[in-house]
Amino acid sequence: MKLQPDDLEQIASLTLRHYDDRAEEFWRGTSSHDVSQNIEALLKHVEATPPFAILDLGCGPGRDLKAFCDLGHAPVGLDGSKRFVEMAREAGYEVWEQNLLALNLPASRFDGVFANAVLFHVPSQELPRVLSELHTALRPRGVLFSSNPRGSNDEGWNHGRYGAYYDFPTWHEFLSSAGFAELTHYYRPPGLPREQQPWLASVWRK
Repeated sequence: MKLQPDDLEQIASLTLRHYDDRAEEFWRGTSSHDVSQNIEALLKHVEATPPFAILDLGCGPGRDLKAFCDLGHAPVGLDGSKRFVEMAREAGYEVWEQNLLALNLPASRFDGVFANAVLFHVPSQELPRVLSELHTALRPRGVLFSSNPRGSNDEGWNHGRYGAYYDFPTWHEFLSSAGFAELTHYYRPPGLPREQQPWLASVWRK
């Protein structure tokens, strides 16, 4: 069934409200997560001269913005949660408040897009448009990193948040159709049996 504009508005508003209402709890629960593997996976494929212009899509309170700054790069955060935006700005980072379903990104602005645990919130019918917008925002040969909870291509509400959970062949088809070429993919956390690796990470070239 095709989602109508009112459906999409509800998906965005309720999912963002979930994060707004739990912002401090989310920060306590995720601030110490080690995603250096993901950050390195993005940066090692960027061909530009440092410092790299990085869009941290779904930046939350700013954990990964700090990591990119500490590495000497020039990140810009983007999040739809008002509370997350406030927290990241209070920490001193440049952050754009934008809904994933209503992005307004400058063309050819970024060397890389870091989409860690965020694109799965985009309904599948809207994903081609969103990926196209990210493709446009990247400079020539720019790099997109994504990490999403994997699944069997099902989507819907899950504990107050909307999510779509893809296997790799389906995710690959979405990205390829948007004009991206795969560089690599892997599952997280590292070093565990596949059934204990709920995260699918992938890196793509414009």
